[in-house]
Amino acid sequence: MYRSNKSSFGSSFGSYGSGASNDSPVNVGEKHDVKIEDTARQGDGIARISGLVVFVPNTKINDSVKIEIKAIKRNCAVAEVVEVPEEVTTLGQVE
Repeated sequence: MYRSNKSSFGSSFGSYGSGASNDSPVNVGEKHDVKIEDTARQGDGIARISGLVVFVPNTKINDSVKIEIKAIKRNCAVAEVVEVPEEVTTLGQVE
């Protein structure tokens, strides 16, 4: 009996590819305003854009930051912070 390697789960559940696929809700180089929702095992912040997990190093839960997408993996993306809103940076300052 012949079985195809393609499963309905894999094809319908956003396998985002290596960045060449048009299925990803983001593209390398795009900037997005996000809120960090969780922390990964390695300590990176996790944001989500249209369901896609985006790892953002040097952030913590509840940070609101502007990120730039640096890489798109099969089921996630990696980004870096390009801007922290001014109100966030001034909260820690004492006059």
